[in-house]
Amino acid sequence: MDRIAKIKANVDKNRDLILKTERYIWEHPETGFREWTANAYMKEIFQNLGYSLTEAGNVPGFYADLDTGRPGPTVCILGELDSLLCSTHPDANAETGAVHACGHNAQCATLAGVAAALKEPGALDGMCGRIRLMAVPAEELLEIGYREELRKKGVIRYLGGKVEFMSRGFFENVDISMMIHTSAMKDGHAFGISKGGNGCLVKNIDYTGVAAHAGGAPQNGINALYAATAGIQAVNALRETFRDDEHIRFHPIITEGGQAVNAIPHLVRIESYVRGASISAIKAANERINRALAASAAAFGANVHLGDRPGYFPLNNDENLRLIAKEVMEQIVPAEQVNLNDHWGTGSTDMGDLSAVMPVIHPYAAGAVGTGHGSNYFIEDPELACVNPAKALCLMAYKLLEGEGENAIKVIAESKPLFTSQQEFLSFIDSLALDIDAVTYCEDGTVSIQYKK
Repeated sequence: MDRIAKIKANVDKNRDLILKTERYIWEHPETGFREWTANAYMKEIFQNLGYSLTEAGNVPGFYADLDTGRPGPTVCILGELDSLLCSTHPDANAETGAVHACGHNAQCATLAGVAAALKEPGALDGMCGRIRLMAVPAEELLEIGYREELRKKGVIRYLGGKVEFMSRGFFENVDISMMIHTSAMKDGHAFGISKGGNGCLVKNIDYTGVAAHAGGAPQNGINALYAATAGIQAVNALRETFRDDEHIRFHPIITEGGQAVNAIPHLVRIESYVRGASISAIKAANERINRALAASAAAFGANVHLGDRPGYFPLNNDENLRLIAKEVMEQIVPAEQVNLNDHWGTGSTDMGDLSAVMPVIHPYAAGAVGTGHGSNYFIEDPELACVNPAKALCLMAYKLLEGEGENAIKVIAESKPLFTSQQEFLSFIDSLALDIDAVTYCEDGTVSIQYKK
C-alpha cells in the first residue's frame, strides 16, 4: 500500500469514532466560551488516544502536539467547538436555543478522526517537524454582551477563540494553520477552496435617555428607543455609499429595547458588526457609522455609548496552500469535484486573525443541507462532511512535512502576512478598541459629538 493510500486507510479505520463524535457534538450544542460538554468529550478522546493536553483552563479548549522526532516546521490543525443560536431549529436546545447550524460538530468529528489517524502505527513515517491539534472555542461571534462581561472580569482578553488562544501563546512557534469547514454545497462539488472572506469589528451600542410615563407625561422623557431606531435608519441611509468591492456589512440587533410598555425606554442595547474586505475599509466605514449613531442620539437629546472591540481580521487563504489543498483533495474525490475559485465570502471567521500572522487555509467541504445558520441546516452526509475532511487534513500535513519539510518551508518563505509577529498583530487590534459616550451637552446650549479617537 502506498503512502497516500495508507493515510486514507488510517482515517477509514477510525470512521466509527468520527461518526459517533459528529452525533454527540450535534446533540450537545453550546455557544462560545460555554462549550464545556464538548470540551470534556473531545478531551476524553484525545486522552484515550494517548495525547498529552495543554488546556486553556478557565475557558474550553486545548491543544496537543505530535512530534515526528525530526526537526522541521510546525503545522496546526484546528476544529471549532461552539454552536450557534437558532431557537426555531427543530434540534435546538429547548432551554438555550443552541444548535450546530454552523457545522462545527462536523469539525469536531474531523479533528477526532485526524487525532486517531495520526496515532496509527507508522502514521508519522517520512515526516518532519510537529503537528499541533487544537480544539478551539468561540468562533461564532455572538452573545457579545456576555463575552464583554468575561473580558471585563479578566477571563478573556478577546471575544474570539483563536485570537484569545493567540494571546495565550497557543500559536507560539506554529508556522502554518489549517482547518476545513462544512458547507451546504449545491453545485456538486465535494470541496471548495476560495480566496478568503470579510473581517469584522464588533460593536456594543448603548443608547441612554430618560424614563417617564409613556402615556401621562411622555414630554418629560427622552426616548432611547426612538434615538436607537433613528440611528439604525441613519446608517441604512449610508448603505448606497459603501463601495461594492469593500463588501461592507452592518446588521444590528436590539438586545434590550425597554422594560415596560407604559414607560419611555431609557436604555436600549444594540449589538452589531461592521464587516469589510480589508481592515482599512472596516475602519473607514465604522467611523461613518459611529457618526450617524452619535448624531441620531444628539437629535433626540439622548446619548450613546460606542463600545467597539476587535472582531476578526479578513481571511486571506495562502495561495500555495490553496494549490496543495487542491492537489490532495483530488486524491480523495474526482478532480471535477474540487472547486478552486476566486470567490470572496462576506461572512467572517477568526481564521482571518491567524492569516494576518501566518499562512493559513480554510476550505469548505460538502455534506450539509439547508441554509447555513438557519433552521433547516443539517449534516446529511457525514462521509463528505467529516471523513473526507479528515483525510484531506492528514494528507495536507503529510504533503507539507514530508522529507525535510520542503513544501512547508516554501509556503512559509513565500507567504506575506500583514504582521511580522503575533505580538505586533495583537498590539494593532488593541488599537481598534473604542469606549466613548458620544454626545456632550454644553452649558451654552451647544452640542458636540465624538465618534472616533
